Amino acid sequence: MEVRAVLRHTRLAPQKTRLVARLIHGQNVGDAMNILQFTRKKAARVLQKLLKSALANAEENHKVLDVDDLFIRRVSVDQGVVWKRTMPRARGSANVIRKRTSNIILVLDEK
Repeated sequence: MEVRAVLRHTRLAPQKTRLVARLIHGQNVGDAMNILQFTRKKAARVLQKLLKSALANAEENHKVLDVDDLFIRRVSVDQGVVWKRTMPRARGSANVIRKRTSNIILVLDEK
């Protein structure tokens, strides 16, 4: 039985988010919470909140009684929309600034 939680259009660069997502892939839920709690990255806070949401989905929608049996089967971080802004430069030109977003999918499964 799979439990999913999805977070879209997060203002985090996908490359930076994948660094933290690789830390928790395949871990038990309790171990993953500890890893995220002590990781000093902005993406760790977002992934911790998403993991709590997935646990709430497991309890509410799938009636999982023991959340200690769950582990993280898959963490997928894909690129979302890119916001484009311009920065004025010398001699009337402009550079494009890309503000990248992420779409994160977290899948939990029972052992």
